[in-house]
Amino acid sequence: MNSPRGSFLILGIFFIVLAGLTGFAAIMAESPPAGIFYTLVAIAVVNFSMAYLYPQFIQKDERMKLIRQKGTMASFVAMVIYFIFFTTALQFNWIDAPAYYLFQIFGALMISTVLISFVIYAKLY
Repeated sequence: MNSPRGSFLILGIFFIVLAGLTGFAAIMAESPPAGIFYTLVAIAVVNFSMAYLYPQFIQKDERMKLIRQKGTMASFVAMVIYFIFFTTALQFNWIDAPAYYLFQIFGALMISTVLISFVIYAKLY
């Protein structure tokens, strides 16, 4: 594989398989998924997004600068919304989960949101 896109795709598939195995083990054990499950899903999203974005990211033009700027701003707004939701849900006991799981989910959402917003803006522009 000479292409970094292919490498990103293979790594994305690898991490999604690992996440699937971790999720399957959690289902079989009738317990919530391990904290690493959310991180594995986020890493898979990163790899699939980078496979799509790689040809565009190597260009240093105004379009990529605009995509990065708008994607980062949209991600920041989404993260504030996630933070407000999680703190409100914890305050009113809508979510009965340990803080460790919520930090893992929040971290995975932050990582995924940035790259998914880049993909969306890359398609728009």
